[in-house]
Amino acid sequence: MALPLLNRKRLLHGLAVGLLAAFAAVALWRLGWLESLELRTYDWRARILAQASPNRDRIQLIMVDQNSLDWASNELGLGWPWPREMYAAVADFCRRAGVRALAFDVLFTEPSKYGVSDDQRFGRAIETQGATVLPLFLGRSTGQERAWPPDAPDPDVRITGMDSWLHSRREQELTFPRAAFPPPPIRSRARLLANVASQPDADGVYRRLPLFALFDGRTVPSLALGLRIAGTDGLKLSLQNDALHLDGAAIRLDASGQALINFRRPGDYTVHSAAQIIRSELLLREGKPPDIEPASLSGSYVLFGFVAPGLFDLRPSPVSGVSSGTAIHAAALDNLLAGDFIAPTPEWLALLLLLALPVAAALTVFLVPMGHAAAAVIGLILPPIVATASYAQGWQVPLAGPTLGAAAAVLASLAVLHATEGRQRRFIRSAFGRYLSPAVIDMLIRHPERMCLGGEQRTLSIFFSDIENFTAISEGLSPEALTEFLNDYLSAMTNIILDEGGTLDKYEGDAIIAFWNAPLDQPDHAIRCIRAALRCQKRLAAMQPEFARRVGRTVRTRIGLNTGAAVVGNLGSDARFDYSMIGDAVNIASRLEGANKVFGTYTIVSDETLAASGQAFPARPLARVVVVGRSSPLLIHEPMTPEDFAAHAEALQMFERGRALYCRGDLDEALRCFESFEETDPPAAAYAAQCRLLLSGQGVPDGWCGDWRLTRK
Repeated sequence: MALPLLNRKRLLHGLAVGLLAAFAAVALWRLGWLESLELRTYDWRARILAQASPNRDRIQLIMVDQNSLDWASNELGLGWPWPREMYAAVADFCRRAGVRALAFDVLFTEPSKYGVSDDQRFGRAIETQGATVLPLFLGRSTGQERAWPPDAPDPDVRITGMDSWLHSRREQELTFPRAAFPPPPIRSRARLLANVASQPDADGVYRRLPLFALFDGRTVPSLALGLRIAGTDGLKLSLQNDALHLDGAAIRLDASGQALINFRRPGDYTVHSAAQIIRSELLLREGKPPDIEPASLSGSYVLFGFVAPGLFDLRPSPVSGVSSGTAIHAAALDNLLAGDFIAPTPEWLALLLLLALPVAAALTVFLVPMGHAAAAVIGLILPPIVATASYAQGWQVPLAGPTLGAAAAVLASLAVLHATEGRQRRFIRSAFGRYLSPAVIDMLIRHPERMCLGGEQRTLSIFFSDIENFTAISEGLSPEALTEFLNDYLSAMTNIILDEGGTLDKYEGDAIIAFWNAPLDQPDHAIRCIRAALRCQKRLAAMQPEFARRVGRTVRTRIGLNTGAAVVGNLGSDARFDYSMIGDAVNIASRLEGANKVFGTYTIVSDETLAASGQAFPARPLARVVVVGRSSPLLIHEPMTPEDFAAHAEALQMFERGRALYCRGDLDEALRCFESFEETDPPAAAYAAQCRLLLSGQGVPDGWCGDWRLTRK
């Protein structure tokens, strides 16, 4: 058909651009570079499409909240941790209520500090209750047990087709060599032991759970599946075609054997305060009316867990910034009862979308008159509609890759059509693309008149990093090996900085200097800066095995972060200039990078940056320091991820106590505090050494306030 628009040249251009964008989208998807964005779009769908639970009357939670802790302290004189007799009261109440099954989402990995009788009392209670599930923790480096204890109840979970299913994937991902079990007086009385270990996705959000794992030749169910088994007689399980079949429902599993949770609306389940349940049991024993009637829990699945902030069982989920780990297990149990986990997309369908949408969008731009709007519909509107509708039907259809691929095809098509108008743009990208961040390049394209000398004062969040012992590393490598290592390191770190919207200032050997809030306004510049530092450290830890093999030692980087006023702009000469920054705030960031050497840390953030972030990240105050070149002290901190902060909560509290003693001048007491954990905490070791130095001399000087005066950069 000889239509004037369907000429061969435009058709070939459309196919070429569309296929190129499609192949790029497929490559990014395969490399995992779209994972973070895809997870965010998934959370968006999960929030807007969260449905009411069909099992809201069958699942109930008993939670240790702050009110429970206060009640136990004020009324019973009990601090945390509670004696196991408190949990026994919960089990006794659930027995009275006639619950279908009870699960404790509490790791009892140590004997009770109240004595063996306390554990025995709890054991008798769960044995009397009957259908009680207790947790164990399966790990690769965590846990003392390497074999199933003879006194622990055998899980006896039979899954038909398990052997053939395991042969089709990497069995080691589901097999764990270590386990942490409850003490013998407790574990021997449980109906079932279930695994509570789970890992979040790459962004720290919990979206999926392993329904089972392998330990010592046994199939260990998750807490949710264990509760389902304990509450159902004769439940039959089988694995077929990457799906776990139980009770007539097929649960599709992902490549690692995990199930994608279909989260319900927050607050869908009935939640009882642990204080009310325990108080009701105590009242019933005295023949008095309870606060909660046992009949209200009759026939339900009950999960016991923690929700008080200080107990560190709060985790992000797609539908809530903070959820209790128990609520996540409850959502998985809900899905097991309803048979409606979210099914992962078949790989062939994901590839089809990644290939088809960019080609269709590019052909629309080239072949349809005024096809820009139609192409935008294909690239930006159709993928969210398809992905959202699919989620509503229980399928996880990728959104980020098809959308980005189609959008890239549209943009590339427009670029080809307007090639003659883009000569200046191509020159700017070619001339400066290797030296400036993408944001700066875009700004220069919009405002080429800015390619001249000059600057402006702005509040920046500044990033300085330097590799520890780089001189020793460089001396041990050939020039070629050193160059290859340095390029890989700088690329990985720079990609994170640019991904967080940062502007790369320069490289100085192994050092990276970057900043945020210029040339574009970024109200959350401090958050981006801290997050980039934490991500860089996490990425370097992941690259550690490969780097250690190549350079023969552990590779670590020290990072200093500061926020303050600086002059930023095109600085240099008429012949050559860089988009860079100068100012006191820049110097402070550099000094904080070096301050890591004093405290044995690897990331230090100034109080100004932490305040500007709105305390978005947990951090421990390290010290008030006077850096080289300044006379006034600065309060500095060590930022952490929420997981690390929670994992080291006890040590951090001890450190803060020791620091307070040090600042008051009570060096003897501070030294005793720091010595108790200096072998495992470098900042504590630094303070201990400083205390010994002062005590060996004249003690604290007059006017002492605990400031550190740093004498080196």
